[in-house]
Amino acid sequence: MTASQRRSTWPATTVVTHVALALPTSIILAGARYLGAESWQIIVVAGAAALLHVGAVVTRRQPWAGYAIGALAMLVLVTTPFLGWSPNMLPSALWFPLMLWRLTGLVSVRSSVAALAVAVLGIVLTELVGWARQPPDSTGWTRLAEGGLLMLVVGGVWLAALLVRRRHTAGRRAESERLAAAVAGERAGIRRDLHDVIAHTVTVMVARIEAAAVTTADPATRRELGDIAEAGRDAHQGLRAMLATLGPATVASRTGSRPKEVPISLDALPDLVASAASPLHTVTFAEVGERRPLSLSAEVAAVRTVQEGITNALRHLEPPVEVTVRLRWGPSEVVVEVRDDGGKQLRGGGSQGTGLMGIEERVRTAGGTLSIDDGDDGWVLRARLPTKEGA
Repeated sequence: MTASQRRSTWPATTVVTHVALALPTSIILAGARYLGAESWQIIVVAGAAALLHVGAVVTRRQPWAGYAIGALAMLVLVTTPFLGWSPNMLPSALWFPLMLWRLTGLVSVRSSVAALAVAVLGIVLTELVGWARQPPDSTGWTRLAEGGLLMLVVGGVWLAALLVRRRHTAGRRAESERLAAAVAGERAGIRRDLHDVIAHTVTVMVARIEAAAVTTADPATRRELGDIAEAGRDAHQGLRAMLATLGPATVASRTGSRPKEVPISLDALPDLVASAASPLHTVTFAEVGERRPLSLSAEVAAVRTVQEGITNALRHLEPPVEVTVRLRWGPSEVVVEVRDDGGKQLRGGGSQGTGLMGIEERVRTAGGTLSIDDGDDGWVLRARLPTKEGA
């Protein structure tokens, strides 16, 4: 049953409980009047019983106020003489431990201990009053037995309420953590997809515009294309700043709450490589060996590795740039390698991104390893991913 369903059934359950306790209480009071109880006794006891029902209602919204009303009602019942037995044994008196249960679930543990102390003090007072009223020739063990039983009931109710409260608290905490992890995973998933798709596209677009600016003979067109390229770089930086607010790219895999990736085929790599080429950016693709089946996560990691390697080369190196993409297939793994020649020189400015962190996480999740080598003739991004036979 959900929390909303419990709330919807609460009024009906409360009414039934009130009727179930008030009806036998009324019958007992009518019988006591018939057996000779004084009118004032019936009125006092009935008023105290009514206070218990009122306190039970008040406790739902104001725990301490309702509990105080219940304690006052129990004090009246304990001190009222009633045909040789204590009227605190009336069915309506069951509301008092129920109020203790409710209070324990709503207030701090220290406050619930204070409420328990009030109940224990009430039991001691009950037995002392009963002891003073019993005939001289009666034994006292009955009072001790009754007091011990009441202590067990009150203590058991308090302890059970405390345990239920802790269980609910742990459940709420776990649910809160699960929701937070789901939100973090979704944010990280959005971040990674935006980085892998849009950032790559913007980088390739800027590189091709720069190439067009260099090759054109019209100075005005060259300036215009240069301005467009600069605007594209600014847009790329703005996108990266926005992505930074979505959190680190590695959160989704750690929480396990990231949805499945959109399937990306290795067959798309030739087109991906061709789209990045321009007169100033030579990007080639080669595949060596017999292609073997990969898991979905390994295939996505392979494509994203190629994408990130090309993006970094085009973004960080001054053209002309030559980039070589190679897939080498072995019996148990495929090696994805993106190698650049270092370009004319490194571009100045720009902040360090987190794309490689995301790629490393993808490769690791797929069961592979990622390495980055900085040689004299350029950078080499290399991912080793297991095939299904080697997994």
